[in-house]
Amino acid sequence: MRADMIERESTAPAARDASGRWLPALLLLFVGSGSAALIYEIVWLQLLQLVIGSSTVSLGVLLGTFMGGMCLGSLLLPRVVSTRHHPLRVYAALEIGIGLIGLLVLWLMPFVTNLYTAWGGYGLGGYLLRGLVAAVCLLPPTLLMGATLPAVARWVETTPRGVSRLGFFYGGNIAGAVCGSLLAGFYLLRVHDMATATYVAAAINATVAAIGLALAPSIRYSAGTDAPAAAPSIATVRAPGATVVYVAIALSGFCALAAEVIWTRILGLLFGGSVYTFAIILAVFLVGLGIGSGAGAFLSRNVASPRAALGWCQMLVAGAVTWAAYMLADSLPYWPINPAISSNIWYNFQLDIVRALWAMLPATLLWGASFPLALAAAASRGQDPGRLVGGVYAANTVGAIAGALGASLLLVAWVGSQRAQQLLVALSAVSALLVLIPAAWPAAAAGARAVASRRRETGIAAIVVATGLAGWLATRVPAVPPLLVAYGRYAATWIDQSEIIYMGEGLNSSVAVSRLWNGVLNYHNAGKVQASSEPQDMRLQRMLGHFTTLVPDNPRSVLVIGCGAGVTAGAVSIDPRVERVTIAEIEPLVPEVASTYFSAYNFDVIRNPKVRLFIDDARHYLLTTHEKFDAITSDPLDPWVKGAATLYTTEFFEIVKQHLNPGGVVTLFVQLYESNPEAVKSEVATFFEAFPNGVIWGNTQQGKGYDMVLMGQVEPLQIDLDVMEARLNSPEYVSVAQSLYEVGFASAVDLFATYAGRGPDLRGWLRDAAITRDRNLRLQYLAGLGLNLYQSESIYTDMLTHRRLPERLFTGSETLKQRLWAAIERAQAP
Repeated sequence: MRADMIERESTAPAARDASGRWLPALLLLFVGSGSAALIYEIVWLQLLQLVIGSSTVSLGVLLGTFMGGMCLGSLLLPRVVSTRHHPLRVYAALEIGIGLIGLLVLWLMPFVTNLYTAWGGYGLGGYLLRGLVAAVCLLPPTLLMGATLPAVARWVETTPRGVSRLGFFYGGNIAGAVCGSLLAGFYLLRVHDMATATYVAAAINATVAAIGLALAPSIRYSAGTDAPAAAPSIATVRAPGATVVYVAIALSGFCALAAEVIWTRILGLLFGGSVYTFAIILAVFLVGLGIGSGAGAFLSRNVASPRAALGWCQMLVAGAVTWAAYMLADSLPYWPINPAISSNIWYNFQLDIVRALWAMLPATLLWGASFPLALAAAASRGQDPGRLVGGVYAANTVGAIAGALGASLLLVAWVGSQRAQQLLVALSAVSALLVLIPAAWPAAAAGARAVASRRRETGIAAIVVATGLAGWLATRVPAVPPLLVAYGRYAATWIDQSEIIYMGEGLNSSVAVSRLWNGVLNYHNAGKVQASSEPQDMRLQRMLGHFTTLVPDNPRSVLVIGCGAGVTAGAVSIDPRVERVTIAEIEPLVPEVASTYFSAYNFDVIRNPKVRLFIDDARHYLLTTHEKFDAITSDPLDPWVKGAATLYTTEFFEIVKQHLNPGGVVTLFVQLYESNPEAVKSEVATFFEAFPNGVIWGNTQQGKGYDMVLMGQVEPLQIDLDVMEARLNSPEYVSVAQSLYEVGFASAVDLFATYAGRGPDLRGWLRDAAITRDRNLRLQYLAGLGLNLYQSESIYTDMLTHRRLPERLFTGSETLKQRLWAAIERAQAP
C-alpha cells in the first residue's frame, strides 16, 4: 500500500509539470503579484507610521508584522488548502483577497487612527498596542501574500527540474517587486497619493486573478487523492539532512535583511535620506535578489549537488558582505563627487543607482541564488511542493525577520555597523559550513572507497581554507567613517576641513559633532549640519525659541519638537514665565550630545529642572498625550528626510491646534537652503491652511534669505510692541534680552523687524502650492527633488514682493510702530 501511494504521488506531479509552455505566462503573473505587493507595502508602512510613529521601534513592529504574516501564510496554505484544488484557481482567489483587504486597510485606517489615539500610550503597554494595531491591519493581507508561492508550487514536481521553476517564479515575483517599488516611489506617490497607489495595486491584483482563472482550464493539473488524516502522509517526505538546509537558509535570510538595514542606513547618509534614496536602495537590493534567483534556478537543475552549491554560495556571501562594507566605508564616500555640481537631481539618482549596484549587487546575487538552491537541496520526490516551498520560504522569512529587527533595534545601536557586519560575515560562513561539512562525506560503494576518501580530503581542505579566508575577511570590515556621518553626500568635499570630535550610531540615526578651524561647533544628523554655533544658525534657533514664549500671554507649559543642539529649547527655558518644558526627541543620542557639547549655547537645558524629555516620535507623542500646552515649537529634520513630512501635514497641524490652550502659539522652522520653491510653498501653504492668519519671520544672512520661522495662533494674532519692549527691558528678562542681543537683536523692534509676510498677503504667491496631507505626504517628494539646490535668495526675494506692511498685526504707540515700519523696509527690502 505504501509503495503504491508513493508511485501514484511520484507520477502525478509529472503530469502537473507537463505544461512548460505556460511558464512565461505564469512568470508574468508573478511579476504582477510582486509589483502590487511592494506598492501595498510602501503605502501601508506610510499609513501606519502616521498612526504609531516613525521611530525605529515603530518601523520594527511594522516590518516584523509584515514579514511575519508572509511567513505564516507560506506555512499555513499547504496545511489548510487541499491539493485537489487547481493551483491557479487558488492563486487567483488569494490575489482577489489581497486586493479587497488592501482597499479595506485604506478605507478603515481613519477609524484605526481614532481608536489608537483614544487608547495609545507609552512604555511597554504602548509598544504592545503598536504591535496589535500593526497586526490587525497587516496580518490578513500578508498571510495571503505569503501563500501565493506555495499555492502555485503545487503545479511543479519536486525534482531539480521542477524546483528550478519555483526559482524562476520567485525571481519573477522579485522582478515585479522592483517595478512596484520604483512605480510607487517615483510616480504614484510623487504625482498622486496613497489612495491612487492602492487602487492601482488592487487593479493589478484583479488583473492577475482574471488571467489566472482564464489560464486554469488550459493548464493540466492532476493531483493525487489526499491521504486520510490517520495515515502517514507522503507530504511529510523530506530529503535527508533537510533540517540543516532550513537552518542554513534561515541564517541566509538573517544576514540578507540585517545587511539591508545596515547598508540602507549608510547609503542614506551617502545619497541623502530622501524617499527616492530608499526607493533606489530597495530596487537595487531586489534586482540583485531577482537576478540571483534566476541564476540559482538554473544552477539547481544543472549541478550534481545543489546542497554543496548552496554551501559555497553562502561562503561567497562572506566575501561579498566584506566587499560591500569596504565600498560603503572606505571607497564610495571618497569618490570625488560634489552633488551640487548638477542642478538636475535626476542625474544624481542615476549616479546613486550605479553606486548602490557597485556595492550591494554581489551579495544580493548570492542571496537570491541561495533560495532556489535551498529548495533543490531540501526537495525529495513525492513531497508536496507547497509544503516544500512553504517550509523553505518560512525558514528564510523567520531569519529575515530576526535580521531586520536585530539590526535595526539592537546591533547598530549596541555594537555599531562595523561589528554588526563582521557578525554577518561570520554567520554566512557558519551557514556555509552547516551544509558543506556533511557534503564532504560522500557515500561510497565498496569498490570506490579510495575515490570517496580523496574527495573527502579535498572537500575538507577546501572548507578549511574557505573558513580561514572568511575569518580574515571579517577582520577587514572597516568602521563607518565619521566624515560620512557628519557630511553625508558632501563628505568628499570636506576632507581635512573640520575635526570630528564625536560620532555615534544611535537607534534611529547617526549623530556627529564637528569643530571648524575658527572654533564653530556643528551638530550633524542625517548626514548634514542640522544646527551650529554659526551666527546665522544661532540667530534662527534663538528666534524660534524666543518668539514661542514672548508672544503668548502666559506661556507656562511649552512643547519643543526636536531637541537638536538644544539651543531652541534652551531659549524657551530661560523665559521667566515658562514653568515646564517638554522635549519630544526621536533619537536617544541627541540629548546626550546636546548636553555634552552645546551646553554653553543652550543654557544647559537638558539638566534644567523645568525640562521633561520624551524619547518618541513627536507625532505619536501628540496623538497619545492628553496634555495641552501654551506654546508649541517644531524644529524637525529637513523635510526631504524620509518620515519628516509627517510633521508638516494639515492633519498634524490640526493635532497641534487641539493641544494648544486658548491664546497658545505654534512656531515652525522652514529652511530655504537645499530646497526648491515648490517645497517651500508647500510648507508655508499647508501651515496657513491650519493657521490662516499665520505670520512669517525671516532669518537673513548678509541681507539674503536663509531660513524662516512660521507663527500661528488659533485666535487672530496681535502683538503689542509696548508690552514686548517693556518685557525685554524688565529685570526678569535680562537673560532673554541678552540671548537676543548675542544674535543681533537689541530691542523688540529689531526682533519683529524680521517680519516677512502674512497668510492673507501671500495668497497670490501660494496660488499653485501643493498642500501636504497625510494621504499624500506631498512635501517629502517635492523636497526630495531639491535637496542639492541653493535657491534661498531667489525664493525669499520672490516671496517678499507679496509682503505688505502688517498694520493690524502690531499695536502700541505710534512711535514704536513707525520705528518698526522703517526697520522692516530697511532690513528686508526686496
